[in-house]
Amino acid sequence: MFADRIEGKWIDAFAEIFERCSVRRGDTAAILSETQSRALNVHLAELALQRIGARAFHIVAPTPRNHHPVAVRSTGASEAIAGLAPVVAALGQAGFVVDCTLEGLMHAPETPEILRAGARILVISNEHPEALERMVPDDRLEKNVRAAAKMLRGAKRMTVTSAAGTDLAIDMTGASTVGIWGWTDRPGTLAHWPGGIVVSFPRAATINGVLVLDKGDINLTFKRYIESPVRLTLAADYVVDIDGAGADAEMMRAYLAAWGDRNAYATSHIGFGLNHKARYEALSMYDRRDTNGTELRAVAGNFLFSTGANEFAGRYTAGHFDIPVMRTTISIDGVTAVRDGLLQNVFA
Repeated sequence: MFADRIEGKWIDAFAEIFERCSVRRGDTAAILSETQSRALNVHLAELALQRIGARAFHIVAPTPRNHHPVAVRSTGASEAIAGLAPVVAALGQAGFVVDCTLEGLMHAPETPEILRAGARILVISNEHPEALERMVPDDRLEKNVRAAAKMLRGAKRMTVTSAAGTDLAIDMTGASTVGIWGWTDRPGTLAHWPGGIVVSFPRAATINGVLVLDKGDINLTFKRYIESPVRLTLAADYVVDIDGAGADAEMMRAYLAAWGDRNAYATSHIGFGLNHKARYEALSMYDRRDTNGTELRAVAGNFLFSTGANEFAGRYTAGHFDIPVMRTTISIDGVTAVRDGLLQNVFA
């Protein structure tokens, strides 16, 4: 669809993001990639850092063998570093890390040590730069995400309902909440680009009810708009029943079962998108190799439901689904944040 060549406008977009991350002339910056990384983004990161005047260096790791029983997509837990202490040390000392790995460092086991050393990490999602160019964040998005995160951090209860039959109750007491607007300028923090999302990791045994994935909702692990309804029953965080006819339900059942891991059925995180630049139809506009679906996670008003690891509930697994659910109503302690899929003006 696109020619993989360097475009000046893409260097501009990368440089703009890095400057928002407080990268200045003379700063040290590490570009982390793996052998299967999108080379175009790695090159753009280097050129943008050079334009700013930063002192950039590359760390390239071999893409590891997949030892899992199924293909792995969009876990946010890159295995590329593979625990190599010299790599972790170099990234921690870099100050600024541009993460161009396939899965990203958000949930990677080495990330806490890198952040504790004082580095800040910008995960550049494995998207074609044409999508990244459209999704450069702004001050308004940061303000709204910060406000939404503040609301969720103080929340006791979230409910999610829909005309399709969704009826979820979530105890938010003690949940860990992260707001990501697309850049980070503080040591010891991580963000990803594209951004515009708030997600919470609830404590164990806090999510119960029914989540109906209706036609037009999105299974990003499969990079597929759902074509026939799938009814998920959740009890104490775990998907205990997957009801539905057709390929969508069948593939979900098969993929989760293949892990042989009960935690693959558990809820990882829940949240919603706040980015009005993010387009619902974007998944249909790119070849599959050109998109990682991060834009769909940020679509304003979607309810993002994810299965898999939740370290705050003591659960770990490589199995993962990210599912933006459209047309829901999300209430937080009685305040309607999203009504029938439309983000409400409660974060100003």
